[in-house]
Amino acid sequence: MEDRFKYSCLDFFMTLFGVISFFFDLGADIWTAVEFYLEGDYHWLGVQLSLFFLSSVLVHIFSWIWFSNDTLEPGFKSETRTEGWMVKYGLVFHIFQLGLPLRYMVAIELGRMALKGGQSGHAIYRTCDLSMLRLFETFSESTPQLTLMVYIVIQNNKAEIFLCVKIALCLFAITGSVVDYHRSLRSFLPEKSKLGCSSSIIYFLWNLLLIAPRVGAVALFTSVFPPYIALHFLLLWAALLFWAWAQHTDFMDSGSGEWLYRAMVALIWYFSWFNVAEGKTMGRSLIYHTFMAVDSSILLGTWYWYRHPLVTDHYVLPLLLALLASYLLGLLLKTIYYKLFHPKIWQPLPESEESNLQMRCLSISESSDSLDIHVDFRSGPTVYPSTVVVNKRMRTLANNFYSSASTPRNLTMNGIEMDSLV
Repeated sequence: MEDRFKYSCLDFFMTLFGVISFFFDLGADIWTAVEFYLEGDYHWLGVQLSLFFLSSVLVHIFSWIWFSNDTLEPGFKSETRTEGWMVKYGLVFHIFQLGLPLRYMVAIELGRMALKGGQSGHAIYRTCDLSMLRLFETFSESTPQLTLMVYIVIQNNKAEIFLCVKIALCLFAITGSVVDYHRSLRSFLPEKSKLGCSSSIIYFLWNLLLIAPRVGAVALFTSVFPPYIALHFLLLWAALLFWAWAQHTDFMDSGSGEWLYRAMVALIWYFSWFNVAEGKTMGRSLIYHTFMAVDSSILLGTWYWYRHPLVTDHYVLPLLLALLASYLLGLLLKTIYYKLFHPKIWQPLPESEESNLQMRCLSISESSDSLDIHVDFRSGPTVYPSTVVVNKRMRTLANNFYSSASTPRNLTMNGIEMDSLV
């Protein structure tokens, strides 16, 4: 049981990958901003900087809420000097948008200690938080910026070097965050060793192939009706926010925090499916995909009707076919993932071993939030070795993702079968 919470060299590599991705993306943001300024494209400069700062503020709010809650838990203690700084001056660091870089420093320090024989629990705990924050950053910054850069390429009918680099780094960021998120989910899976790299590759590909057509549809629509894309986003985001509220999410500890979380969920839903509710998800998933397919079709149809034929005729048919093929292939790979790579059984600990173990978690939330499947385990808590500090935020996501959508709410983990989901 302890092996599944053992910090590995690959975990350390993924943390370093996140650091490299973070600073490369920051460098690309600066380069892109300078190019926009030098070319006099102040409107695009303003949009890019707005996306960057709004995303940074949003991610740091989540980071501060989680970290401040962690420090209030009984038995909390800082393991490194950098973490001690965050305990003393955490609010200041987060106000100046330095919380995420410091989290990376803490994760690297804890990772080095774990690889040298120290306890793995704290290192895994911090890397789990980072994987969630990176996922939020991906959908609040990288994906919108990717849409912006694609729109600029379409509008100018040419691809400048700095735009291509920024597009590549946005895709790089999406790749890293999705794969890292999947690895964090798998750290709570008893049979993690049986899921090789192929599962993460398929998981990443179907997410990317379903996000790409959405990004393309939004960018193409923006190329013919730039002023209306903001209205489209706000109206759709408000409807998705209402839908999140209607599903009675309870992921955060406070009411204001929960509304912030719902706002993030609505933003993610604008680009990709993200399950947040208890019970069966098949119906909600079908409603979402049907609605978004219709919305994207309307955006593409509007672009096709109002486009400039002389400029677009040579690529319009291959582009539309490529977007359709990407969407269909994404659905196919998603089906393949759940049929072949998604675990079917969540195996419990043997009863004799289970009785000798007690759970030791930093309590954050017992609520639901996952990319796919949900079930509530409150009536039958998961047991972990007493030496393991478990990140209950990521544990909740893992329980949701690897649990059956059709399982009754009050069942425990013992012998729960897992269904495959759309």
